Amino acid sequence: MTNSMETTLTTLALTYYPLPGSKTHHSKTYLTLVALAIFIRPTALIVWLPLLAYHFYLEDGKLRLVTHCCVPIGFNVLHGMAEFYGSHPWHWYLSQGFPAVIGPHLPFFLHGCTLASKRYRILLVTVVWTVMVYSFLSHKEFRFVYPVLPFCMVFCANLLPALYTGLVHQRGTLDVMSHLQRLCELHSNTTSGTPEVLFLMPCHSTPFYSHIHCPIRMRFLECPPDLGEAGYLEEAKVFYDDPLHWLLEAFPNKSSLPTHLVLFDVLEKGISAFLERNKFMRSAEIFHTHFPEGRVGGNILVYERHRHATG
Repeated sequence: MTNSMETTLTTLALTYYPLPGSKTHHSKTYLTLVALAIFIRPTALIVWLPLLAYHFYLEDGKLRLVTHCCVPIGFNVLHGMAEFYGSHPWHWYLSQGFPAVIGPHLPFFLHGCTLASKRYRILLVTVVWTVMVYSFLSHKEFRFVYPVLPFCMVFCANLLPALYTGLVHQRGTLDVMSHLQRLCELHSNTTSGTPEVLFLMPCHSTPFYSHIHCPIRMRFLECPPDLGEAGYLEEAKVFYDDPLHWLLEAFPNKSSLPTHLVLFDVLEKGISAFLERNKFMRSAEIFHTHFPEGRVGGNILVYERHRHATG
């Protein structure tokens, strides 16, 4: 996802940022990485603006820095359309968003802030600035503050939580794509029809064709923004309002059914009648998280339709 790439580039750029006393700083390298991060996701400028301003303040050759290293950057115009996906109170990042993203690192981060030397204060200013700017936007998401995590880790790096969140927590959405990739080999070695996968999950829960490098058919529940259509409801919301009814309406004939369904385990009970009626059998159960929440379950289930099953 773009947020993950933005965070990765931010981490790399921070390595070369000219903090006082840094032995790895290289202005052109870090500015190139920052420019790439902003190109991929323009909101990266929110994170980097105070750091760029601080660099400009410290730089002796300010004119040269502007004329040789920086390029004009345009801003996206905010139309408020993101409110379609939900709005939150101004304090949401302070009371819920940031504490949830930083997780068990929070007490170590707060303690680290009290011990931080003067040269690291600009990093703390960047964290506060980013959270403050995003707090003015009505639509808020956890992923928007991911890019500040590298700055927070300077104050509270903790190996065990990093290993858990990086290697274990919510890994199922990647693992299931590795599992589905086997359909490519199956498709190339058989004369049967092309596999078709339907993701019955919150939209954009998994990667897509970036992890499946063959022409199998895949579809997920869509959630495009409201462009002014009266009474508009996104497909994902309609589905979750009544999953069983949606499936029966979407697939009145067995000939239109997909060959595979991918869903979180919390949905299984609600659509069990549809699964049994159409001979879908569970073919895989993949761990996702120890902390299921709402529509996101602890495991991801893969169901395969057995067309020639009896009964």
